[in-house]
Amino acid sequence: MKKDSKKSLNEETIRKSVRDFYTDIATGKKKARVNSDDLNKALGYSKEQLQEVPEEANMGLGCGNPHEKAKPVEGERVLDLGCGKGFDVFIAAKSVGKTGYVIGVDSSIDMVEKARLIGKKRKFDNVNFRLGEIEYLPVADNSMDIVISNCVINLSTQKEQVYREIFRVLKPGGRIGISDITQAKPLPQSVLDNPRMYGT
Repeated sequence: MKKDSKKSLNEETIRKSVRDFYTDIATGKKKARVNSDDLNKALGYSKEQLQEVPEEANMGLGCGNPHEKAKPVEGERVLDLGCGKGFDVFIAAKSVGKTGYVIGVDSSIDMVEKARLIGKKRKFDNVNFRLGEIEYLPVADNSMDIVISNCVINLSTQKEQVYREIFRVLKPGGRIGISDITQAKPLPQSVLDNPRMYGT
């Protein structure tokens, strides 16, 4: 009987590889391999949404449109897990308006700093970007109406902990909008043993 493949890398090695990969994207050392506008249109973002978001926040790193399910509305509080330079945060900020508020959390200080600069430059007064891990969110209990995430939870080595945190920060009756990838069959051991594969 064939044994299931198991990760030989420890969690800290995987987290560092993911963080390094996205830091390189944030600092311009690496570029996304696709046309971000074409990708976002294919993923279901509307023309209006793409016009609302600052161009410099659009890195083409998503795999869906979490707003389709979450549908933020005026006055709501939204949290984006793994916000990058703020692409989905800025879209949500337009949806919730001046009476709403959006928080973006990312583990890369470079992403957070870039997102803050974009928000300040483009005068988004209803957003806040925080450095943190999605497994241990720097957000108060029962404080958010919606949690969204775009192609980030798959990168976590502690997915159950991520969902515990989501339910901790959501208000009773809160909503989740997640776009992500799933694994249909076991990955080769050569992939599981390669730290670079966890970010790409």
